[in-house]
Amino acid sequence: MRSNNVSLKILACILIFCATCGLSCRRKTPPADVDKPAQAPEETRLETAVDLAKPAPVTETGQDSVAVTVNGVEITDDEIDKIIEPILAKMAKQGQAPSPERMEQMKKMFRQQATERMIIDQLIDEKAKQANVVITEEELDSRIQEIASMQKPPMSVEDFKKNLEDRGENFDQVKQQIEKGFLFRKLMQAQAADSINITIEDANQFYQENHGRYEMPEQIKASHILITPDTTDPNADPNEAKAKAKAKAEELLEQIKAGGDFAELAKANSDCPSSRNGGDLGLFSRGRMVPAFETVAFELEIGQISDVVETRFGYHIIKVADHKDAETKTFEQVKGEIMQQLSQRKQRELARQYLESLKAEADIVYPPGKEPEARMPRPMPRPTKPVEPNTGG
Repeated sequence: MRSNNVSLKILACILIFCATCGLSCRRKTPPADVDKPAQAPEETRLETAVDLAKPAPVTETGQDSVAVTVNGVEITDDEIDKIIEPILAKMAKQGQAPSPERMEQMKKMFRQQATERMIIDQLIDEKAKQANVVITEEELDSRIQEIASMQKPPMSVEDFKKNLEDRGENFDQVKQQIEKGFLFRKLMQAQAADSINITIEDANQFYQENHGRYEMPEQIKASHILITPDTTDPNADPNEAKAKAKAKAEELLEQIKAGGDFAELAKANSDCPSSRNGGDLGLFSRGRMVPAFETVAFELEIGQISDVVETRFGYHIIKVADHKDAETKTFEQVKGEIMQQLSQRKQRELARQYLESLKAEADIVYPPGKEPEARMPRPMPRPTKPVEPNTGG
């Protein structure tokens, strides 16, 4: 099973207030002395919180026009450009640029989202100062450790930092975004401390209305070693490559039967990304793996090791570590989980309402021609694929 690197989307979710980009700001007529011409912005894609923190090239004119004013504080086009310009460069580098027509639509949406984010940042900073809410260095370090430990696989802070740098991200900028998210969380805790009260009755009602969620299919926990045929040479005989791969898998199986450590042999020989975890694929149910692999895996007893199994990905050796029969979890088993879920849902709703109230009370002024549209379309979601890892695991 392919192991994930640091998930930038997880980091983006830390910024709870970023989820409110779809909320419309109150539009106001600018004062009479605002007569600056609107500077044509360079617009690009708005992506993750990490991308939003990257610096952008300095404009040739060196002069900023105002994009929006929030409680007397000007947010300039140059500041907006610094958020969105790097994304276009990243898209171009990765060959992800859409059609010109689609790009124009995306540009408008991303600029509006970037502006919205900066408005929210400004309002949150103002409220935090008024409420004397601060984040200590110790609290921030602890939060970063927590986020690093939530990665798959869990990481130390140093590994987390290195992973970001390997992806071309700036750790200090990511740290700033984490701090902003933490600041908002603290502010919300102070605002909504008495507003979240989830009862056992609430949880039981949710359980009864969503009973199907707690019907668990049969599952097994398995590891595997995968040997794929070497197809790098286009002139090589594919049948010979398959024979060599099968012979290697059979040799490894003999080593395991003779007492060899399955996990260590997987780390040293398996062509599946799961090799870094000793071949561990975790728990999975039927329909998650290719049929040839699944049929054998679900027939094995706990601790049993298969013969060499051929799939379209290559040759596997499978070991089952655990087996769970199909069951329906009782309310007592999931009560805590449901109450936490309902609490988080309530927190999100309160956060949305709180930000709406901040914007409703704020003096937000757009220069002529820069007012946001009432509703901007979001990017079309990419279709999801059934889970079928390219290694059969």
